[in-house]
Amino acid sequence: MSDALTTAITAAAGLGGALLGAVLPQRYNARERAAEAELAARRRSFDERREAYTAMNRASEQFNTLLKDALHRMRDGVYTEDDRTRLEESRREYRDRYAAAQMIVPLRIMEASRELNKVLAEVDATAKRIDRGLAGEGESAARLIVLMRQAEPRLVAMRTLMRQDLGIEDG
Repeated sequence: MSDALTTAITAAAGLGGALLGAVLPQRYNARERAAEAELAARRRSFDERREAYTAMNRASEQFNTLLKDALHRMRDGVYTEDDRTRLEESRREYRDRYAAAQMIVPLRIMEASRELNKVLAEVDATAKRIDRGLAGEGESAARLIVLMRQAEPRLVAMRTLMRQDLGIEDG
């Protein structure tokens, strides 16, 4: 081999090494940034779901509790305007949390939430009719108190699915 050819091969190898030395770290850094961005996106999604679940669970529990309290107070004839206001505020908060969750939580959790919502909405609507003196045949606060028992297992089922989705395992 001639010296010129050896020099050319050495120069080409050096240039190739220099180019690879510049390109490989860029590719590695790009992959690393993509992996970091993916991890950050998954973390944001998890945080959004956890916040939605916490708000939805809190609002569901509060509405459920205030609705039961209202029914007992109606039955006992001591239901007040303050009770009505607190229940209505709780219902609105529950509705808002439910609506917000629809945009970010998995379908199986929304289905569980809908099952709970069916009971709470039916009881709430009937309670309002009773409170206005427009109760239908057989509608009473005492009957609704019994119907409210259907809410508790649905609330537990919804909360269990939320916890599972967040990776929380119960022993």
